[in-house]
Amino acid sequence: MFNHPAQPLWLSVIVPCRNEAAHIDAFCDSALQQQLPPGWQLELLVADGRSDDGTRERLQQRCAADPRLRWVDNPGRIVSTGLNACLHQARGSVIARMDVHTRFAPDYLAQCLAALERTGADNVGGPWVAEGVGPVGKAIAAAFQSRWVVGGARSRDTAHEGPVDTVYLGCWPRATLERFGGFDEMLVRNQDDEHNLRLRLGGARIWQSARIRSHYRPRSSLRHLAAQQLQYGYWRPFVMRKHGQPGSVRQLVPAAWVAALLGCALLAPLSSAPLVGLLAAYGVYVAGASLHAAAATTWAALPWLPAVIAVHHTSYGLGTWRGLWDIVRGRAPSHQFARITR
Repeated sequence: MFNHPAQPLWLSVIVPCRNEAAHIDAFCDSALQQQLPPGWQLELLVADGRSDDGTRERLQQRCAADPRLRWVDNPGRIVSTGLNACLHQARGSVIARMDVHTRFAPDYLAQCLAALERTGADNVGGPWVAEGVGPVGKAIAAAFQSRWVVGGARSRDTAHEGPVDTVYLGCWPRATLERFGGFDEMLVRNQDDEHNLRLRLGGARIWQSARIRSHYRPRSSLRHLAAQQLQYGYWRPFVMRKHGQPGSVRQLVPAAWVAALLGCALLAPLSSAPLVGLLAAYGVYVAGASLHAAAATTWAALPWLPAVIAVHHTSYGLGTWRGLWDIVRGRAPSHQFARITR
C-alpha cells in the first residue's frame, strides 16, 4: 500500500477532492498553518479527482511554491480511490485525514498526535460537529447534531471522550494501516465506516477526543441533502454484505421506517387506520425531535427542521432498500450512485 518508507516524526495529511476551486486555497492555507509539536514535519497530500473547474491547476501551482504540499492524481474520482492514492505516496509515521469542507482548530493535528500517544488507540478523531450556512443549512446542521435524529451516535457528542464505533475523518499510526489496509475502492460512500468496522472486527480500538476540534459544513438545501442521504443509504448494504453485519443497529432504522410506511400504504385500501396511526406517531416524533434540536442549537432552525428530518430518514431508508434490491438481483452498484458531487 505504501510506496515510500516511513519517516519518523513525519505527519502525512491525506485529502481527497474534486471541483473545489472555490475552497481549495482556504483549505490549504488552514492545513499548512497547523501547529505541530516540536520536531514534527508536515506533508499535505491532496488527491484531485480529475477536476474540470481549475482545482487541479491551482493545486499544481501551489505545489510548486511549497514543498510541503503534494498533488496526487486520482483517476478513480471518488473518495476511497483518492485516499488510497495519497497513502501510496505518504511518508509519515502517522497519517491523518482532513476534509476541504471542514474548518479545523489550529491545534487539530497536534491534538490528534497527543490522543494517539495518550491512548495508544489505532484510530483517533474528534466529534463530528456540523456548522450550517443559511436557514436550511442551519436546520440540517441542527438535525445532524441531534441524537433523536441520528440515533444517539457518539461521534456527534461534542463532550464524549472515549471509545467509539466510528470517528470523524481519523488519524492512524502508520502501523494500523499497514496491518488493516486502506479503503475499499468499491465503496463510493461509507468507506470510512467500513474501514472502522474492519478495524474493530480485527480487535483495534477507535478513540474520540473532545480536544480534537473541527466544524464540518453540511449541505444547504433539501435537494442536496436528499441526494447525499440516498447515497449513504444505498452503500450501507454493500458494507453489510462484506462483513455480515451493519456498523451499528441505528443504521437500519431508516429502512425500517420506509418499510413500515410502504406496508401501511399497501394496507390503506383495506383500512387507513395503520397508515394514519403511523403518520401520526412519526409526526409526534418529528415535532419532538425538531424542538429538541432547535433548543440545543438555534430556534431559527425550527421552521425547516421537520422537513429536514423527514427527508433525512426517508432518503436514507429508500437508498438502503435500493442497495439491498441491487444485491438481491446480483447487480453491480448502480451508476446513479457511483459518483460523488458536492
